[in-house]
Parts: sequence; structure tokens; C-alpha cells
Amino acid sequence: MTDQTQHAFRALADPTRREILRLLSADALTIAQVSDRFDMTRAAVKKHLTVLSDGGLITVEPRGRERVNRINPTGLSPVLSWFEFFDHVWDDRLAALKSAIEKDIQ
Repeated sequence: MTDQTQHAFRALADPTRREILRLLSADALTIAQVSDRFDMTRAAVKKHLTVLSDGGLITVEPRGRERVNRINPTGLSPVLSWFEFFDHVWDDRLAALKSAIEKDIQ
């Protein structure tokens, strides 16, 4: 597993960060705007946003004194690639099971 994949899974491991991702999927938000939607300090929200950024799941754009956070559409690619490996494993196993069942039926 690559470092980027590790960071992405770490970012997704926390329910608050998953909720922040959901919010950012609808609109780009500043730290203050994200903080307004949670019962936590701005410093705590900033830490969550940093983990999401480190995981490649969001981008942060400085705009004057503010930092605008938006979802990174390609950020989940490492995670999806990791899961695709298991899709192939299960596809092969299910195909073998199907063949065995069909062989027994005949």
C-alpha cells in the first residue's frame, strides 16, 4: 500500500472527516464555514482539514486571509484502486463457485 493510500484511509477513518467531505462535495467552504456546521473549535476543524488535505482528498486554496477548502475529485483514486484488487479476487472466486455449481447441476 502506498503512502498516499495510507493517508487517504487515515483521512476516511474518522466520521467527522467523512462528514466534512460530504459538505465539501456540495460546495467549497472556508474553515469558518465548516466550523459553523460542527460543535468543535476552529482549531479542531483545521486539524481535520489538514488530515483530509494530507490524504489528497481535498485541496486548499489561499484567498486573502481565508483558505478555501474543496473536494479533490481524484483524491479517492488510491482507495478505489485498493478496493478494485479485492473486486478481482471476489469475481474470480464467485466465477469458480458458479462453475462448480453448474457442473454439479449437470
